[in-house]
Formats: sequence, C-alpha cells, structure tokens
Amino acid sequence: MTSTPPVRRRPLPARVQWPLAVVVIALAALPAVLRYMVFWPLDQWQVDVEVYREAGVSILTGRPIYAAMTEAPQLLPFTYPPFAALLAIPLAWVPFGVAGWLWTAAQVAATTAIVWYAGWRLISRAGGWVPLALAALVAPMLWLHPVSDGIRFGQVNAFMVLACLMDLRRPRPGLLRHVPPGVLVGLAMSIKLTPGVFVVHYLVNRRWREAATAVGTAVGVTLGSWVLLPEASFAFWGGALQDPARLGPNFGTSNQSIRGFLLRVGPDGLLGTALWLVLVAVVGVFGSRLARRMWLRDDSVGEVAVVGLLACLLSPVAWIHHFHWVVVVIFALLGAQPWRRGDPAAPWWRSRRLVAAGVVTAWFLMRMPWWGISWLNHPDWPELPGRILQNADVAGGLVALGLLWWVTRENDADPDPEPLRP
Repeated sequence: MTSTPPVRRRPLPARVQWPLAVVVIALAALPAVLRYMVFWPLDQWQVDVEVYREAGVSILTGRPIYAAMTEAPQLLPFTYPPFAALLAIPLAWVPFGVAGWLWTAAQVAATTAIVWYAGWRLISRAGGWVPLALAALVAPMLWLHPVSDGIRFGQVNAFMVLACLMDLRRPRPGLLRHVPPGVLVGLAMSIKLTPGVFVVHYLVNRRWREAATAVGTAVGVTLGSWVLLPEASFAFWGGALQDPARLGPNFGTSNQSIRGFLLRVGPDGLLGTALWLVLVAVVGVFGSRLARRMWLRDDSVGEVAVVGLLACLLSPVAWIHHFHWVVVVIFALLGAQPWRRGDPAAPWWRSRRLVAAGVVTAWFLMRMPWWGISWLNHPDWPELPGRILQNADVAGGLVALGLLWWVTRENDADPDPEPLRP
C-alpha cells in the first residue's frame, strides 16, 4: 500500500499577492487611522506635521523659523535643525489636511519597509507567500503603542529608524549598494540628533570609517544648511538647542527615558542628577557590550535594535513614539528561524525567541503609561501600581535589552547566509 504524498497548495501569483498584501496592511492601519485621522479633535490633529509644515512655510515666507509657533491651542515651536526645515518645504506646497494624510501613508509605508529589512530572513522562509507573510507581520506592528502614537502626532521616527536600519543592515540593501555605510546615519543626525548614538557605537568598536562617514555627512549637510539659512542656523545652534523647555515638560508621562522616570519619582536636585548619570553609565556599558556582541555575531538587526533602545533610554527626553525601535527589537528577538515543534533542525531552546518576542510585543501593544495616569487620577487608590504603570515603557526598554541578551546566550546563530534583496 503506497502512501499518498501530501498536497502542497501552490501560492497565488505575485501579481495577486502584492495588491492583497497592500489591502491587508491598509486594513491593519485602519484602527489607528480612524482614531487619529478621522475622529480625533481637529485642534490636536497631526500636530507635529503642522510643526514641520510651518517650518517650511517660514522659509518660503521669510519669517524666523525658531520664533514661529503653530496655531492655538498647541503653540508648538520647531525643534529640529535647519536641514530638517529645508526638507519640510514640500509640506508647505500642499494644504495642511493633504500633508497630514500623505504623512500618515508614508509612516505606514516606512514601517512596512522596516519589517521587510528587519524581518527578511524570517519572511524569506515563507517561500512563494512572501507578500502575504510580510503583510501578516506588519499588521501587529502598526498596533504597537509607539507606532500608533507616531501616527497620532504625525511623527518622524519611522523614517529615522528605517534610515539607520538600512545603513547598518548586512548584507547591504540593494538600494544602497553604492552608498558608503554611515551616510544615512549622518543624514538622520542632520534631521534629529538622537541617531548620533550610532556614531558612539561605531567609535566604541573602532569602526573609524563608518564613524567618519556619518560625522562627515552630518557636518557637510549642516554647513550646507548654514550657507542657505545662516540666521536660522545661528538661532538653532546658538540658542534653541540649549532650551529644554522647547521640547515640552520633561517630567511628563510621555517622556519614557530613564531621566523622565527619575523626574517623576525622584530624587530631585543634585542627587537625582547623580543617580541618573550612574544609571546611564550602567545601562550604557551593558548595552554597548551587547551591541558589540551582536556586531561580532554578524547580527546587524540585533545591533540596530540594541543601539536604538539605548537612544531612547539614555537620552534626556524620549517620548513614547521614539520607541518605534521596538519594531526592530521584535524581529531581532525572533531571529531568522523561530522554533517549530517537530523540526529536527530547531532545538527546543529556540522557543525562547518566540517567548521573548511575544513578551515585548504584548508589552508595547498595551498603553500602560496612560493606564498609570488613569490609576493615579483616583486619589483613594494606592499610588505604587499607578507609578509602575506610568513608567512601563522605561521598564519595557530595559526588559527588551535583557531579552536580547538572553536570546544570545545560546549558540543559535543561523548558518544560512542572508540573501541580498533589492
């Protein structure tokens, strides 16, 4: 008696799968889009896109970039370097409503690209079902609290994460085949200063060429912006950069850095500053050693994940939407080959990757900092649970660092080479 071989279902043609994948991603984005683009109060609608757009308007109309504010009730100033204001000029060419919708679509596309580059070694195992596998993995990423908060405000973090990931990822994306490593990090630094933590990572590991390329790119772009916008450059580098009040209340719940945590729970004054510096040193040393381990293991996705988390935790100010790096963290934890029951090539301890990625995903799907605020608004309830919830993303970043260390304790590197993709 002969056994009947299992019937393998042929995948749908790519010309069908890709449009279907776009529909799945659009439907996955729908909850955040409806909440923050359709039903959100107009006076809070895409407030950061409005900030960027007003900077572009300032350049076109000749008004001072760093003295202008958005309309009431927000009254928000532009807080980015002059190069970012130059990039914002196209936003001034279209109505604000159009700019907001286009920016949201671009954020969804950028997050999809992050999943593509961070998760390719996993996605590629889907064989002929790659487009739908990509869509299935993108969907929950759009529901993460930092990602949806980026959509809420119209933030720039998705693009910063994508630029740094593409710059460090190995093998290098085909789009950057002729672009020296470090250029995108340098451009990201010219828009927002926090990607400078990657230069520190380069220097710690004596990667002089990448560090020099990143710094040289940032300096060149900054000097070019100075030539085009001398008054704005003097205003930013000589004053606006040193004004922490321009960033908003640093002690607010949205600041989920270690410093934000200490500003909320104490101690105050010199003791608080000293404690912050000690914690920064401890977390920085641990994270730097972990990032170096990732680099030596040729795990470029894990390397980006660790350094991105350090950028959030060690920075004086890290708003919730800055934790867009969590998307990279989740795929760094999953690795290339998740554990599957019955797969002789995948030992039982590969399940730790699924557990670790599940913990981080579940953690950042929840909006715990705002649950903490709701708890603290009840004065008759015990304060400690509310404080713990209020600072959950700080803890989540530290937990994620610990889990990235945990999954590297076993020699579970995937021996298969990562295919180069266009």
